Amino acid sequence: MCIRDREDHVSMGWSAARKLRTAVDNLTRVLAVELYAATRAVELREGLTPAPATRAVIDAVREAGVQGPGPDRFLAPDLAAADAFVRDGRLLAAVETVTGPLQ
Repeated sequence: MCIRDREDHVSMGWSAARKLRTAVDNLTRVLAVELYAATRAVELREGLTPAPATRAVIDAVREAGVQGPGPDRFLAPDLAAADAFVRDGRLLAAVETVTGPLQ
């Protein structure tokens, strides 16, 4: 990086890239927790008919090993499966089966 014809010998690019990676990882975890909570909420609400894309996501999440409502249990395996579901791009793929390409 050059400012006024002087080269910056201590670029902060590497540090910024590492922080971005951490932020993206954290965002993925937050999205996974939100996905987990939202799918449970939809299924616990009796008489609620989700939109087609929402239904596709719920079905795909269940197929990925994230359990639905039921007895009390340790949630770490479900949250790990939801994290993998988001991280691997399967969330977007499930939505796109109904909506078509979003990117």
